[in-house]
Amino acid sequence: MARVSTTSASAADRARRAADLVRRLGGRYSTQLGIDVDAGDDEVERWFLAATLFGTRISATVAMRTFAVLDAAGVGRVADAGQRTWDELVALLDAGGYARYDFRTATRLQRLAAEIGDRFGGRAASIGRRCEGPADLVATLDGLPGWGPVTVGLFLRELRGTWAAADVPVDRRAAWAAEHLDLLTGPAAHPDRVLAALATLATRAGVDLRDLESALVRAALGHRGTGAHAAASCPGGGRCHVLAGP
Repeated sequence: MARVSTTSASAADRARRAADLVRRLGGRYSTQLGIDVDAGDDEVERWFLAATLFGTRISATVAMRTFAVLDAAGVGRVADAGQRTWDELVALLDAGGYARYDFRTATRLQRLAAEIGDRFGGRAASIGRRCEGPADLVATLDGLPGWGPVTVGLFLRELRGTWAAADVPVDRRAAWAAEHLDLLTGPAAHPDRVLAALATLATRAGVDLRDLESALVRAALGHRGTGAHAAASCPGGGRCHVLAGP
């Protein structure tokens, strides 16, 4: 569990380091892609397609580049993918660097477009209004072709406050990173407590909660590249090797 701090200086330091974390590692992927999910359904549609691309075991850089290629070609929504041939989609995926999964992903995009068309009138953004709560929303998204817990979590994490039902627990990787970096101010055994603590921290740091959670996930992922014992050997806190990086 995280240690409890009662000093204002410690709270100020945590806020400073939280803001620095977002600055160093980046926040929401949607924002980096030029997508503003708070602006309306059209932007949520674009994020839905982007999140679909992130759902494969491929780097975030390749996923973002591939979305940019698709978007520039007029495939900015999953529904648009349904209007393209399989060969056209493969070519676009290859142009973005998605070659390893191009055939499988082209098929998945066409299946997803068909299901969104049949069940939701071609509008993925309507899913948020049709679901009655977080559990229903998660189950609906998880049942879509090619979607799973990782894709669902990423998609909904960036829709906090945009969709009423997108009230999901904090990503366990973000919770781990927050504790590892000594950013939590109290016990974090319950997911609801982590979310409230991070929301308070984000306010103090002057950053969006969604950006902070995304940066924390990136921090957790950063420990994968330094060997099997990276997380265990990293000192954490302000001396975490991720924070010390360039």
